[in-house]
Amino acid sequence: MPEVTISLDNPEEELAILGARDILLRQVRDALRIKVTARRGEVRLEGDAESIEQARQIFEEMRKLHRRHHQLGPGDVAALIDAATASTSHSELEIRENNRVVRPRSPGQTRYLQALRDHALVFAIGPAGTGKTYLAVAAAVSLLRRAQIKKIVLVRPAVEAGERLGFLPGDLEAKINPYLRPLLDALHDLMEYNQLRRYMAHDLIEIAPLAYMRGRTLNDAIIILDEGQNATIPQMKMFLTRMGQNARIVVTGDTTQVDLPPGTSSGLADAVERLRNVPGVGIVTLQKADIVRHPLVQAIVDAYETVEPAPAAGTSPTLIDPGLTPPCEEPRP
Repeated sequence: MPEVTISLDNPEEELAILGARDILLRQVRDALRIKVTARRGEVRLEGDAESIEQARQIFEEMRKLHRRHHQLGPGDVAALIDAATASTSHSELEIRENNRVVRPRSPGQTRYLQALRDHALVFAIGPAGTGKTYLAVAAAVSLLRRAQIKKIVLVRPAVEAGERLGFLPGDLEAKINPYLRPLLDALHDLMEYNQLRRYMAHDLIEIAPLAYMRGRTLNDAIIILDEGQNATIPQMKMFLTRMGQNARIVVTGDTTQVDLPPGTSSGLADAVERLRNVPGVGIVTLQKADIVRHPLVQAIVDAYETVEPAPAAGTSPTLIDPGLTPPCEEPRP
């Protein structure tokens, strides 16, 4: 495997290039899917020759910016990554559905669509408004239309975001509908209503809570798990092992917005660490710079990152129904 070592001049340059807690190093690593090791003033790059050369260029440009007394941030690194990988044109990544043209609108979205195209298992992590769910659904609809898969399965954990809805009335569809709304909204935007209902009636598109995936093997399908940060570690393992022949899995989520009960680890963060170096797995980290909703969304994200207010009494996350997802009880005093 090709390997390149970059020697850094001093501890100050090392901190600037790697970022706090190595955040900038991980950003380059995840974008190019290479192995990056930093130790004793050296950065070692391992991977395919093209990606290694791109990473070398990125780190050298980062050093140049630092020497100009420029304080490096994730936005700078995303721009350098985009420039280094500019050989992939956006037109190759366009998705055309229902008289709509879906194309990447930021460097992070470009990397995300590349990963969706090139990998059987993709993790997309980022804040609200970065297009994680929408782009995954658009890619799935495109694959279904072109007969590259036979079925789309859209999945969400049935975990409340603090509002304690309790036991909702109605059948299964009525109970889980509030949780699956974002997925349905994306589908309605990409398909005519009658066509979507027909696809769902013929089981070409299925929407289900995460707990209902147990025991299944899905072939010739693309399975999208939205809000993956709210899956527990056992649930994530169960979900990822549903992959059958000619299947693809996409897991999206925001690891800063976990709604699981206190003391319960997020299956998304755990899976990313476990599978980071597994061939065939694509991991894309989207940043605030990739937010493409209303301009106020980025300001809102910034405001909530500055100060996180303590949760009000009695608003701890709960499960919608013990029948949908195994309950997680806190120990009694």
